[in-house]
Amino acid sequence: MIQAASDGATDLDAAIVKGAEAIGGHVAAARAAIGQVIYGQDQVVDRALLTVLCGGHALLVGVPGLAKTKLVEALGTVLGLDARRVQFTPDLMPSDILGSEVLEEDDHGRRSFRFVSGPIFAQLLMADEINRASPRTQSALLQAMQEYHVTVAGHRYDLPRPFHVLATQNPLEQEGTYPLPEAQLDRFLMQIDVGYPDRDAERRILLATTGAEEAKPKAAMSADDLLSAQRLVRRLPVGESVVEAILDLVRSARPETAEKGFADKIAWGPGPRASQSLMLAVRARALLDGRFAPSIDDVAALADPVLKHRMALTFSARADGDTLDGVIGKLVERLG
Repeated sequence: MIQAASDGATDLDAAIVKGAEAIGGHVAAARAAIGQVIYGQDQVVDRALLTVLCGGHALLVGVPGLAKTKLVEALGTVLGLDARRVQFTPDLMPSDILGSEVLEEDDHGRRSFRFVSGPIFAQLLMADEINRASPRTQSALLQAMQEYHVTVAGHRYDLPRPFHVLATQNPLEQEGTYPLPEAQLDRFLMQIDVGYPDRDAERRILLATTGAEEAKPKAAMSADDLLSAQRLVRRLPVGESVVEAILDLVRSARPETAEKGFADKIAWGPGPRASQSLMLAVRARALLDGRFAPSIDDVAALADPVLKHRMALTFSARADGDTLDGVIGKLVERLG
């Protein structure tokens, strides 16, 4: 019996290694294909890929002109997904995203309602400037992002799989915007901050985008490949030390369980969904790097994008000059 169990575990390990090698080739090709059109944003590209490999959603935060929209479009092409874009505006209604029922009359005069699906019925939905729509419209995404279906007029409609929402947000221009509620922020697996490119990358952008021809992304994966990768991510083994590091980090970011010196700085902290997100993200990062298991270094590297939008500092902490990045960085240091 012991030998049989051992053989079964060996077969499972071999299957994981074989699958990781195959999927790793697809992911590497996807990363390279995106790099042909997105310059100087390697960390942003990797984190966007990580989010999709985890089966999650991402919030891209950055000033205009940093290729956030172009990145999402490139992801859709490279990963072989049906991608659609919605420009969020103050007058956008929930039905503009979800769809609505229309009354139709047939040749015999009989009337009936028919559901006309909205742009949310896509594998990759880009919610451009999501904070420009009202809370009523923003909430239309809540059920879809968590349960992968929508309810219209009492009827359930399942979304295609895979399904991902990549939303963009401008952190500077806040006039006429509606801050995302905490419940919706928690639906995003990670917040990806998009910064300015360095000088060499900006030179490449100048030369590549102002000529007669512009590089176009090419497909490197299919939707089925992506689904296989997402299943594999959930099968990668995680060591006990990594599990404990995730629990220590997330719980130390809550005012109720934070250590002395941090509890008075944190107004509210991340819930269990943060632990789940971090667990998936470290596995995906290992796969992206060609490894078969994550390490504590992966936890440290992904702490900021996974926790940043799930916690807030107290007024006194902000008055003292503390920042979320700084507090999370100090919590990471305590992981040893």
